[in-house]
Amino acid sequence: MKLIPRYLVTAALTGGFIAAAAQVTLAENFTVRIGAGHPLGPTVYVDVVHDYFVPEVTRRVAAETAHTVNFVEAYGGTIAGVSETLEAVQTGLLDFGAYCFCFEPAKLFVHNFPYFAPFGPQDSLQQAQITRRVYEQVPQLEQIFIDDYGQRLLGLSGWDNYHLGTKKPWTSVADLQGVKIGGAGPNLPWLQYVGAVPVQSTLPDGYMSLTTGVYDGWLMFPSAYYGYKFYEPAPVYTLIGFGPTAVIGLTVNSATFARLPADVQEIVLEVGLEYETQSGIANNERQKIGLAKLAEAGATIQTISEETRSDWAKSLANFPTEQAAEAEKRGLPGRLVVQTYLDEVAKAGVNFSYPYVLN
Repeated sequence: MKLIPRYLVTAALTGGFIAAAAQVTLAENFTVRIGAGHPLGPTVYVDVVHDYFVPEVTRRVAAETAHTVNFVEAYGGTIAGVSETLEAVQTGLLDFGAYCFCFEPAKLFVHNFPYFAPFGPQDSLQQAQITRRVYEQVPQLEQIFIDDYGQRLLGLSGWDNYHLGTKKPWTSVADLQGVKIGGAGPNLPWLQYVGAVPVQSTLPDGYMSLTTGVYDGWLMFPSAYYGYKFYEPAPVYTLIGFGPTAVIGLTVNSATFARLPADVQEIVLEVGLEYETQSGIANNERQKIGLAKLAEAGATIQTISEETRSDWAKSLANFPTEQAAEAEKRGLPGRLVVQTYLDEVAKAGVNFSYPYVLN
């Protein structure tokens, strides 16, 4: 029998110990902060972060890699408010953040493009899928997060179908003349047709503002109108169907992402895209629940005629063109984004109440 020299045996054993030690060293636990300005409970996109994204990333990293991830969750503005979350992720105050582009009208103007053409898709999941296809065709939309704000977009979420809640009943759009109505900002031009007075606001401010008369109505979707109890000061809810909007992003700080091992990065990216689908499904479900709960709570639910809806949409005929032009002035691909969105809505077999055309 040929003997193996002792130095080779020693080298082999030493190499094995080093390799094992390297594996132990490479197995890391990552503690990261994730947050949003809106609270859990009445806010669907935050609930999906908490109920799906966080546990799914945690589970998959533990099951599929040598690492673990621990999320420190901070919702309801405990670290950053609704208009501060983009900046909190940019500076690293948060590692992950979820926020509405509607509260970043200067920095993310063109990302609000679903607001630019209302009265289109009525299904939240379909809206998310259409919006994702626009992002795929216009890579600059995602690149802006990387180049300008030190973060990358993981997934989209949004709001369910926008309708109108008011303190008093109304039967004709003329009844809304001069009525102060709150909204997120990009959707306030929808009110021009009825001559209402637009007031920019946020969900956390809504209940008190309705109660004290800062405004007397809210452009709001059923999930939040019920969840935030807006039906108490403003019990009339009119189904108009402006449509859902996929204008919420879940992002990760670029430096944080770079520190994660490749296998963990892959999981984060995959679950981020799955977050989009889960959000669409959840928004559809919560809209149905919201409408049912509003009725149970005693809110008055009414509808408008299709003729009024078409006239309302027609009054906004130039809105997509105006918003696209404004984006171009800001050095953004406004016409490309808006035209791609209109095209993708058409490809999905959805008709706007008025056929918007860019001039």
